[in-house]
This record gives sequence, structure tokens and C-alpha cells, in this order.
Amino acid sequence: MWVALDAMGGDFAPQATIEGALWAVKEFPELGVYLVGKPEILSPLLKKKSHKRLKIIPASQIVGMDESPIEALRNKPDSSIRKAFELVKAREAKAIVSAGNSGAVLVTALFVLGRLKGVSRPAIATVLPTLKGYAVLIDSGANVDCKPRHLLQFAYMGNVFAERILGYKSPRIGLLSIGEESGKGNTLVKQTHDLLKQSKLNYAGNIEGRDFYQGDVEVIVCDGFVGNVCLKLSEGLAEALMAMMTKEIKKHKLAVLGFTLARPALKKFKRFIDWRERGGAPLLGVNGEVIITHGRSDAKAIKNALRTALGFAKQNITAKIKEALEIETQSQKAQDSER
Repeated sequence: MWVALDAMGGDFAPQATIEGALWAVKEFPELGVYLVGKPEILSPLLKKKSHKRLKIIPASQIVGMDESPIEALRNKPDSSIRKAFELVKAREAKAIVSAGNSGAVLVTALFVLGRLKGVSRPAIATVLPTLKGYAVLIDSGANVDCKPRHLLQFAYMGNVFAERILGYKSPRIGLLSIGEESGKGNTLVKQTHDLLKQSKLNYAGNIEGRDFYQGDVEVIVCDGFVGNVCLKLSEGLAEALMAMMTKEIKKHKLAVLGFTLARPALKKFKRFIDWRERGGAPLLGVNGEVIITHGRSDAKAIKNALRTALGFAKQNITAKIKEALEIETQSQKAQDSER
């Protein structure tokens, strides 16, 4: 099963993308990776690390991290992002992974693959660790301005993700707000709350920011502006806590001894909160499997993003989301006809 990797995308590309791809094909025997990018740059790096399930697909242009997504789409038809998406559209690849310009990835996904029928806005779904396992945050950055019906669709897509990827039966849906009471929140949250109550989803009501990691819900719904702020805050806090703890331990000899004894547990904890372990986040609602990973992804993050892409392709998540949204649309039409 082949996945297209934007080999030129990311702060540490192409070294990190090549190393991550090589790591992935060695770890997952069923995976093949198309390295999409400039052959004159990629080939020398692969000279001593070649593998039969790594193939270079030429792309002469690179989209910079600070470039306008629309301008890149218009002026760079042979970019590594564009060529990778075209492999998915042609069904030569089952999924795409990119650590490049996320805005360009979103715009190109819509242009090349298109939305699923009935989807107003695609959304990014990010997996977060909780005290009871994992939860999915949706939207974590694709849409900064949303309407209630968009958040309802995010909830349906997040529900499929939580069922098929995280393995939860009838996942609980929480709507991020400034209070648990139904009357709390801005107009968007209040109107979305009413829609979710009327839906067939397992809606648990409003949740607050402090509830993120409690594990009382498996899907957290919000607009992309709020979601991205929460995500970046979480990443920064996790890194800061680890740095603070390490700094304090080094100050005391007994603490160093305690750290040595607790090292196995601390390593496990670090892996649990490390975003690189989850690799990437899917863009749900487009007609294909798209995994967006952090711009500062290293080889480990790329390897795990490819693992995620492989899992999505196997599960055919796009088809499952399409089915769920069709059911929701039919239900909504039935409700409208009864009024």
C-alpha cells in the first residue's frame, strides 16, 4: 500500500522526511512511500539508504512555509504538495502526508480532491492523551470562522474517527465552552449545543478547558481558531513541564537517584504526551486520506505520520465519514419535513 509523502515539506526536510520514510518502510512491511520532490536533492540523500519500497516522484517546485496558499496553488503547479495530491487523485497512492505549509495543503486538498458530498468545511482532527486513554479534538486549525452546522458536521466526522481509529463504541461528544451549563458560551456555541442535542450522536453536553484531559468525552468539538490555540498551548505546556522537571531534578543528588529509579515510568509518560508519537492529524471531509503533520516534524514524527496514513487507508475512513454524513443529512431532512 503506497502513501505519497511531501518530501520537501517541513522545517527539517528533506533529511527528516527521508529518514522518517526509511524508518517507516522498515517497520511496516506493507507500506511503500512515494518521495515527492526535487530528484537532484533527494537522490544524493538516498544513495546510501535506498529501499525497494521508496520511490522518488519528481516535483520541481517547493511551497515555502510563509507563502500564500492561494498564490502557491496558482503559481506552483509542479510543487511537491500538488504532485503528491495528484498521486492520490490518480489512485496511485492511498494517502498523502505533508509537514509543509498547512494552508497550502488545505487549499490543494480542496482543489485536487474536493470535498465529500454534503461537507461544508473539512476539519483537522488531532488525538490528545487523557487520563482514560485518548480523545479527538476537532477542528484543530482548518477553520477559524464557523457556523453551527459546520460544528455539527465536525462532531459527526469526529465520531467516525473515534469509533474506527480509537476504537470507542458510541463515543461521547463534548462541545468546548466556558461553562458546563447549556446557556453558557457565545452564539456559535449555544446554537451548536441545540443542534447536537437534536442529533443522534452520544452528546454529553458542554465541557470546559479543564476537562480536556479528564477523559470524560472522546470527541471535543470547537472551531479551528479555538482548537488550534488549545492544541499549541497543550504542546507548549507539555514541553515546559518536562523541561522544568528535568531542571529541578538536576539541582539535587537525591532527586537524580529518584529519577534513575523512576526512569522507566517517566519514559512511558514522556512517550504518552509526545506529539511526535502520534505523528500527524487527518484532514477529514475531503475525498481522500490526508495527514497533516507539524512543520517541525523530525524523522520520528514523519514515521508515525506515515503509520497513521497507512491505518486510515486500511480503514477507509473517508468512506465511513461519507456514510455517516449521508445518514445525518437524511435524518435532518426527515426532521425538517415533520415541522
